[in-house]
Amino acid sequence: MGREVVLYLTLLSLLGHPFVSTAPIQNRLQSVLVPTFGKFWHISDLHLDPTYHITDDHTKVCFSSKGYPASDPGLFGDFMCDSPYKLIQSAFQFMRELEPLPDFIIWTGDSPPHVPAEKLSTDLVIHIITNMTYTIREFFPDLPVYPALGNHDYWPQDQFPIATNEIYLAVAKLWEPWLKSEALTTLRKGGYYSQVIGPSLRLVSLNTNLYYSPNKVTVNMTDPAGQFEWLVDTLENCRQSDEKAYVIAHVPIGYLPYATGTTAIREAHNERLVEIFRIYSDVVAGHFYGHTHRDSIMVLLDHTGQPVNSLFVTPAITPIKHVEEPYSNNPGLRMYLYDPQDYSLLDIWQYYMNLTEANMEEKPGWKLEYKMTEDFNIKDIQPQSLYELAVSFGIPQSKTFHKYFTHFMVSYNETIVCEGSCQMTQVCSVLFLDHKSYFNCIEKWIESMKTLF
Repeated sequence: MGREVVLYLTLLSLLGHPFVSTAPIQNRLQSVLVPTFGKFWHISDLHLDPTYHITDDHTKVCFSSKGYPASDPGLFGDFMCDSPYKLIQSAFQFMRELEPLPDFIIWTGDSPPHVPAEKLSTDLVIHIITNMTYTIREFFPDLPVYPALGNHDYWPQDQFPIATNEIYLAVAKLWEPWLKSEALTTLRKGGYYSQVIGPSLRLVSLNTNLYYSPNKVTVNMTDPAGQFEWLVDTLENCRQSDEKAYVIAHVPIGYLPYATGTTAIREAHNERLVEIFRIYSDVVAGHFYGHTHRDSIMVLLDHTGQPVNSLFVTPAITPIKHVEEPYSNNPGLRMYLYDPQDYSLLDIWQYYMNLTEANMEEKPGWKLEYKMTEDFNIKDIQPQSLYELAVSFGIPQSKTFHKYFTHFMVSYNETIVCEGSCQMTQVCSVLFLDHKSYFNCIEKWIESMKTLF
C-alpha cells in the first residue's frame, strides 16, 4: 500500500469512517433550485499604507516593508508592501460595477499598515479607519455595512482593552449610519455587537482580538469584556426567537493552516468558543473571518464527528508578505450567495487581482478566480458538502487539494506544492478545531508517515 493511501486512510479513521474508497468524490449534479438568492460582499485586511510610492530606491517604497526592498513595485502595489490607496479604490470600484446592490457588506477589519508602533498613534489609527469608512461609503452610500475590528485597528497594535476607550468610541461614531443604538452600546463597551439585519437573521460581530495571544491586556482573563457571557445570551435569544445568526470576526477560531499546533487565538479561549458554537450550531448559519490574509475553510464537527457549521476565512486586499515567507496572496475579495428563506449558504464567488499583471498593464484587471460549487463540484457550501470536500483533500495525489492550496494563496503561484507536513497542517486545521481532535489528527498523521519508512 502506498504512503499516500496510508495517510488518507488514517485521516478517514480519525473521522470515524469504517471504510471509504480512495476514489475521488463522485460528480454531483447542481441541485440548488431556489428561484432567487441573496448576495453579500466580504472584504478584509485592507491595510492601507499611505507611504507607498514608486521610487528607484526599493528600500523606501513603503514603511510596511520595514526596510526590506520591494520586489517589483507598481501602480497597484508590491508583495513586500501593504496596500496603496489606488489598490483599495480599485477593489471597491470593481465591486460597485459588478454588483452595486448586494444585500449588505461584511468588513472584517485591519485598516492600518504593518509598521512599527512608533510610526502610528491612536489618532493615526482612527484617521486611517475613518479614511476606509468614508471610502466604503463613497462607493456604497446607501448600503448597510457590518464591520468587525481587527487586531491592527488599535494602538498599540493588538492591545485591545476590556472597557470603553478612545478607539471604541471613535468607531461607534463612524459606524453610526450602519448600526442601531443597541449595537452601538456594546461596541462602545467592548468592541462587539449584534444586530438584526433581515427577517429572522441576526449578525453577531465578535471582538476576537480580546483573545489574541499578543494581547497583554487580557492575559489570564477568563472572559475579557464579558463577551463570552454576552455571546451565549445573544445566541440563546436567537434560538428562542427562531433567528439564524451570521458570526463575523477578525481573528478566526481553530488552528492556523500554516503553523502546526498553533491556534489563532489563545488555546483556552479557542476551546470555549468552539464549545459555544457546537452548542448553538443550529442557530449559526455561517462564520466569516479574516486576519490570515489567505483563503481557507473549516468545518466544525460536533462531539460525534458530524459536520454542523461551515467557517470561511477570506483572503486580504493587501498583498504583503514577510521577507522569509515563500509565498504571499494576490489581492482578493468575495461574494457569498445564500438562500433568503433560511439563510443557508449556497456558494462563494471569489475575485482577485493578479498583481503582477495589473502592474505591468497599469490596469486593475479584477476577475473571477473561482466559483466554489463549480470549481470543486459540490452542491453547496453547507457543512456536509464542505466536510466531504475536506475529506477528499487526503486522497493520494489529490488534484482537489492542490487546487485548494492554489486558492489558499489566491493564485499567487500554482507551481508551489503543499505536501508532507504542509498538507498535514492544512488538512488537520480544516477538520479539527479543538485541542484534542486536532492533536489526535497530527499524532496519527505523523505515526502513519513513520510506518512508511
